[in-house]
Amino acid sequence: MSGLRDALADYLALRRSLGFKLERPGQLLAGFVGFAEQAGAPTVTTELALAWATAPADADPAWWRLRLAAIRPFARYLAAVIPGTEVPPAGLLGGPASRRAVPYLYQAAEIDALMAAAGAIRSPLRAATCQTLIGLLAVTGMRAGEVIRLDRPDTDLQAGLLTIRQSKFGKSRQLPLHATTIAALASYAALRDRHHPRPATPAFFLSLTGTRLIYKNVHRTFRQLTQRAGLRPRSPACRPRIHDLRHSFTVATLLNWYRDGGDVAARLPLLSAWLGHADPGSTYWYLTGTPELLALAGQRLDEHPRDRP
Repeated sequence: MSGLRDALADYLALRRSLGFKLERPGQLLAGFVGFAEQAGAPTVTTELALAWATAPADADPAWWRLRLAAIRPFARYLAAVIPGTEVPPAGLLGGPASRRAVPYLYQAAEIDALMAAAGAIRSPLRAATCQTLIGLLAVTGMRAGEVIRLDRPDTDLQAGLLTIRQSKFGKSRQLPLHATTIAALASYAALRDRHHPRPATPAFFLSLTGTRLIYKNVHRTFRQLTQRAGLRPRSPACRPRIHDLRHSFTVATLLNWYRDGGDVAARLPLLSAWLGHADPGSTYWYLTGTPELLALAGQRLDEHPRDRP
């Protein structure tokens, strides 16, 4: 390996030991290092970083900023070990590296349409994999990566428990499942085992070849299914994404709590633990002020005037 590639391996190992997954940044940086090797560059320079980040030339500038943002922390790390390293200035391509997308909150009918589109896939195993994966995301609010990483021992269908191991920041948790979810997972497992009785991977969800699902392929398939299901962007900033199933689950949970008259503030730490957050502050990222949610919150405030500031 080149010195730059060795440095990248050390950098990623250090950051990951601190709890950062760095899945996309790791892929981007591997591409940048390959670009630098072809150019014969021993380290990062601003000119080199810009040349790589702004490709392809017809890409969205937000994509360029995302690529450059992946390089900057790596360059800061390199500056301590490789003389001549330059750290590209922040804001060099204008604007922040990324902006928060407006969550696409799925209605029940839209999730049904997604499931129907998945069920129309020609391969029975692939159809069942897509349907079960989407359904599990919708009813648990799990991250897509967490579902992909599930192994068979993590799905205790007898006890009705999912174990999510070493997720974001190295945290693990268990989720109790509803009887209908257990039945859906058991049905998928039976079909999967008929197609792949001796798989080479312990993964719960399998591809057609019997391997673990690949993150980018799951995202690509989900985009295709949203199109087949007739789901369209609600605005340039609000497009149906697989991660928005997590947003939808969070908002739906709060709506149900307001409707059943429960103490929402007292229950928020439970929701945070369920989602794998250290505290409710992280959960607020997923709370979107929908008209219905705001109306219920306002109604609750009117019912308890003594709680007003």
